[in-house]
Amino acid sequence: MTGYGSASRQVSLGAGVVADLQVECRAVNSRFLDLGFRLPDECRGAEPALREMASQALSRGKVEFRAAWRINAGAAGNAKNNPHALGALNQDRLDALYTLQEKAQETFSKAPELSIADILRWPGVVSEPRGEEEGWMTATVEAGRAALAALMESRQAEGKALVTVLTTITSKMLEIVKVIEPKVPQYVSQYQEKLTERLAEALAAQEQAKGGTELMERIRQEVVLYAVRIDVAEEFARLKTHIQTVNSALVGKGPVGKRLDFLMQELNREANTLSSKSVSEECTQASLELKLFIEQMREQVQNLE
Repeated sequence: MTGYGSASRQVSLGAGVVADLQVECRAVNSRFLDLGFRLPDECRGAEPALREMASQALSRGKVEFRAAWRINAGAAGNAKNNPHALGALNQDRLDALYTLQEKAQETFSKAPELSIADILRWPGVVSEPRGEEEGWMTATVEAGRAALAALMESRQAEGKALVTVLTTITSKMLEIVKVIEPKVPQYVSQYQEKLTERLAEALAAQEQAKGGTELMERIRQEVVLYAVRIDVAEEFARLKTHIQTVNSALVGKGPVGKRLDFLMQELNREANTLSSKSVSEECTQASLELKLFIEQMREQVQNLE
């Protein structure tokens, strides 16, 4: 099932600097549980805890946790009053960079000097406050838990909508069964009469040469046996049972996705049998409609946990 949730927490980086951390949790459809993480280095330590939380709460879906952070705007605004708010300059790095620039200009006399922006971007020149690992861990786990809860709420809302769609489809399937099932004995009887007439006509010559009564009795026996083989009463009974089981699963509690996957296979098997045993155009059309509804349900069931 698809879903989305996000939550934010603040992390103290020291020297009066605060970082705003945001964690997002996204989920898309998948038959199995597939977890992914895109976390900054500061949050990597929280990945095992996030993985355990997601594994306990979810059973299927491709789920991804994303985290990002930035310095709180308020802290940046107070940079004048707090010289360490945006980081501290590494004097040793500055001296080394100055020496490198002088040596480079001795060789390339026309090369321009480094700008302030170039100097501040140079690796190691600015030591930004990073905070404690425990603070990052706590904030990431808390935000991840809240984002996962929000994702679960969105998935539950989607699940309720899908249940309505699926129960509507099962109702239509039961209507088809209700219309066709009472007519099946009539279809079988009509087919039996037609088959008897055709066999009788084909064997008319042999009836004159042999005992006609005995041969006709043999024909009737064979036709009755064939009628038994094409009787679909059991298939309709199993079809109705499977549909009722689907409806019960949809209103029950707990994960039902994998169970419904199996029921879709059983429903499709019964619909195929109805089609292969069909002795009338109406029955054939009904089986095709049933298979169409089953395929629609199969697509939706992939979205359910």
